[in-house]
Amino acid sequence: MTQIITALKEQLKPLKPRDSIEFEVLNPDLFSSYNGNIYSLNKQKYIYRGYKSWIDLAQLLQCRMLTPKIYTEHTVLLKFQKLNSDSSFHKSIIDKEEKYGQDSIFSQIHKNEESSFIYYYLQALQNVKIDTRLRILNLGVNSGDEFEAILSLTQDISRLELIGIDYCSSAINRAKEHFQEYKNISFYQHDINDLESLNLGKFDLIISIGTLQSSNLEFNPLLMSIVQNQLKKDAAMILGFPNCRWVDGEMIYGARVKNYAFSEMGLLYKDVVFSKKYLQQKKYRVTITGKDYIFLTATSIRK
Repeated sequence: MTQIITALKEQLKPLKPRDSIEFEVLNPDLFSSYNGNIYSLNKQKYIYRGYKSWIDLAQLLQCRMLTPKIYTEHTVLLKFQKLNSDSSFHKSIIDKEEKYGQDSIFSQIHKNEESSFIYYYLQALQNVKIDTRLRILNLGVNSGDEFEAILSLTQDISRLELIGIDYCSSAINRAKEHFQEYKNISFYQHDINDLESLNLGKFDLIISIGTLQSSNLEFNPLLMSIVQNQLKKDAAMILGFPNCRWVDGEMIYGARVKNYAFSEMGLLYKDVVFSKKYLQQKKYRVTITGKDYIFLTATSIRK
């Protein structure tokens, strides 16, 4: 695999976005095996590597893997297509407020259709016993994807009061339109730094996915303020920390920070560890799960 990575990197360098390269490999469907095992077929030796390994490699090389084609009795042709790194909302230069708006690249992203997101988010909702959480606040709600999942799990929607807050006005308008049939779901276009002025009271569950780490927010003091002022004594919290980037239609694993050309997750872990320790000090049971998004789930154990 070391040689393959080196060779593919060299072949990809001169390519333009959406150009592709093809190469022949052993058909993974022929065996159920761990990667690296060697098989002899018609006196030819092949190294087994499963499709997951190839898909992971495509993503690491900033490519998408297209549909493989049967090439010979024992091999398939794999095609890696180079992603367009400029087609990313992370590089968007539109008005800062509308970077996440209804006409932005971000509006084309549907996290609930990404299995590695929705699987762990649903797990987090189940861990906090979502049916017992009647007042729910979502900070950085955008168009309301997280509410969709809650509605799919809840047996009696009429018992809930869902409130979403976001700084982006067009995203809030989109959410209001999408959920207009639900009288118990409200949305506010507001600065999360100033939650107190809304006088919303306290909540059974607060959710924030990929918002509290925004550059215009001070993560540590904001988290402490929310826990102290917006959570009920027996409440729960779900925090989602992005460990990915969205590029050319793909969710690419690994957090990125400025001045690094590769994934560097130091800041991500720093925020996760602070959140865990602080919430444990406040008598919350904390679990950490996930992959492309790291989910911190906290439930109060105070009596």
